[in-house]
This record gives sequence, structure tokens and C-alpha cells, in this order.
Amino acid sequence: MSSDTPLAPGLYLVATPIGNLEDITLRALRILQSADRIACEDTRQTQKLLNHFAITTPTVSYHLHNEAERTEELVAALKENARIAVVSDAGTPGIADPGARLATAAIAAGIAVYPVPGANAALAALIASGLNAENFHFHGFLSSRSGERRTQLERLRDALRLPQTETTTHIFYETPHRIVDTLEEIESLFGPAQRIVMARELTKLHEEFLRGTVSELRANFAKRDSIRGEFVLLIDGTVHAAGESATQQSIAAAVAALMQSENLQEKDALKRVAKDRGIGKSEAYRELQRERSR
Repeated sequence: MSSDTPLAPGLYLVATPIGNLEDITLRALRILQSADRIACEDTRQTQKLLNHFAITTPTVSYHLHNEAERTEELVAALKENARIAVVSDAGTPGIADPGARLATAAIAAGIAVYPVPGANAALAALIASGLNAENFHFHGFLSSRSGERRTQLERLRDALRLPQTETTTHIFYETPHRIVDTLEEIESLFGPAQRIVMARELTKLHEEFLRGTVSELRANFAKRDSIRGEFVLLIDGTVHAAGESATQQSIAAAVAALMQSENLQEKDALKRVAKDRGIGKSEAYRELQRERSR
């Protein structure tokens, strides 16, 4: 961890392990050792990491509930040439964790801001998912409120139905106590054949990747006695050879295709589409009417 070059004054956004302590970089250890103080999402959590590597740098709390006042205090110290490191409980600060607000304030005050790259759960899950890693959209945590969460997913579903020139993988974080409800909502809105990937306990002893349809994975987790660990949930936006993915084809288009290919009446075709997508007939009918009114 030693270096002949003194640590320059400024703000250091330091990525920390997301599970395995070996996720830490040598540069991160040097900066944590050399900083004047470390601003932590949870000082107790960070102290475990510091104790493991025998780092004695003073810590101060910096989290959602004290961001405003603590940002002002830390920027004042930075103006006096302090060297401050910012860490979250795990991963990269500022990515679904505190840090971005302080970085913005420091930049506005003319203070140097240094990224110290390292572990990130979203990217770790993406590169091992088997889905498109060239074009992706990170959404952070889904809402804890069921109504708002459903609205978020409805907006994504509607966006995926629009013509696309590129395939996009959509990445979310989700908690263990909400994951089954979220999978049920995805199955209802996107259809049971929607392809997803789930990553749990990344870089830890019980790391787990599950790949398949949302129907298959929902059934898998519904049967488990307990669910532990934070999840990264990835939704596939692949356009298939037929020209549309399960999430992209509108109900109106699906109904029309069945009416033509199997000579069905509209109500029978709509019933089939609703069953295939795991939604009620009334919900399918309302969506059909919305699509026709656009």
C-alpha cells in the first residue's frame, strides 16, 4: 500500500468489494490508508473492511439522511486541501449509493475529483449474463411501492414495443423480500416467455446466476423456503428473427396474427394472447383498447 508519491488533495470516489474482499484494488487500499478521512455510507460496515486491512484512517458517516449537511461540511474541508475518500457499503459510490451529490458539489467548488474504479454489481452481473453487454440501461432499484414499481415496469414494456435500432439489456437492483412480487409483475406485464437473468450474492461464496424465462425463474424462487442476498435483475431486450421480442409485440399485433394464421375470432385470439402472457382477459382487452386509441 505504500507509495513514494503523496496523495494529492481532493475527493476520491473509492469502489469497495461487493462480496469477496479480494475485489479491492491496490490503489483503493493506498488511498484509504493515505486519506485524511473516509466518508462512509455506514461507518460500522466500512470499519470491518478497514480492520481487515489494518487501515486506521478516521471515518465519518455520509448517507441518504445526512447528505445535505455533510456535503457542505466535506466541501469546506476539501477547500482547505483535505484528502477525502468516499465509500459506499459495497461497490462503486454514486451508483445507486451516496456519492454523486458530493462529487457534483466538489466540482462546482473547483475541487479535483478522482474516480478509483473497482467492483460494481450491475456490471459484474451484465458481463456474465450472456445478454447484450454493448448496449445497456441501468435503472437502479425498483420502487418499494407496488403501484410505482408496476408503473416503472409498464413504462419499460411500452418503450420496448417501440421500433429499435439496437438491442438493449435493462438492469435493475432488487431486494430479497420483494423479488418474487417483482417477478410476478414482470410475468404479468411482459409475458411468461420474457427472457431474464438474475444474479445473487455476487462474488460471495454462494454466488448464483439463473437464466431463463421469467415464468421459470419465478416458479424457482416461489418454491424456496427462504431467499437471501441482494439481486441484480437483467431483462433481455433482444429482437428475435421474427422481428419482435415477446416484450415488443403489441397485443393488437399478436391478436391480428392469430386471427390471420388460425382464422380465429377476435375474442378467441385475445383470450389466447392473454393466456400466453399470463394476464387476465380484462387486462388484455384494456391494453388492446389503449393501443388502438394511440
